[in-house]
Amino acid sequence: MLVVMANLIAFYGAFVLYFGAAAAYRLRKTAAPALARAGFVLNLAAVGARAARSGRLPLSNSYEFILLFALAAVLLFLFFAGRDKNQAAGGIFFSLVTLLFLFVILFTRGQITAIQPLPPALRSLWLVSHVLTAVIAYGCFLVAAAFAAICLRGSGTEKPEEKQARRVYRVVLFGFAALSVSVALGAVWAEQAWGSYWTWDPKETWALVTWIVYAIYLHIGRRRILSDQALYIMVCAGFILVLFTFFGVNFLLPGLHSYA
Repeated sequence: MLVVMANLIAFYGAFVLYFGAAAAYRLRKTAAPALARAGFVLNLAAVGARAARSGRLPLSNSYEFILLFALAAVLLFLFFAGRDKNQAAGGIFFSLVTLLFLFVILFTRGQITAIQPLPPALRSLWLVSHVLTAVIAYGCFLVAAAFAAICLRGSGTEKPEEKQARRVYRVVLFGFAALSVSVALGAVWAEQAWGSYWTWDPKETWALVTWIVYAIYLHIGRRRILSDQALYIMVCAGFILVLFTFFGVNFLLPGLHSYA
């Protein structure tokens, strides 16, 4: 019972602090980074409480994935935004993180306290490596989208600094590498679990579409074929695909990954 209460307090506390961080960043308050770090600590506590209660890493359903997704994204944001004084993307970033938590509250609230046995397909060591690399990839793409969005917002009046464009590119590159590893691990796992490396399951298909979009962005960005504004739009569009790959496929398109 104490672990359940700790999980609830940590989750809802992180939600409130992330919401406060989003507001503080938008209002340019000096407390914004402190609120963000406090939210990260409670987010980490929620992950720990969930792991303690289930006896495993929290990787099996939407609530658990969102906990880790937000944790990785916030850690990456604090690292990249903390390296300079430009934290204008914080308002956009933490608004998106808050929406992730709000989704859990509105649509999968039961998963916060319920512990379900793992389906047979998830009882594998491949689960940890496949899901954790996906979490890292999604976190990078969220950070990159926030940076790209703030650059787009300022692109009508002033050209963003070259280092901003390079930073977006580097974050996407890191996320793309993680996504590539995740897709490869998932294919090997699928062959062991279902007898085929690729079945064109909706999750697999949309993950491939997302991978292709980011691959095109990296190729075009490296060769500087398009303007910075067009590249930022591609990064934001890529993240919309990421969201559809997770939320849309999990809840709208039945398939082998529907349990997520």
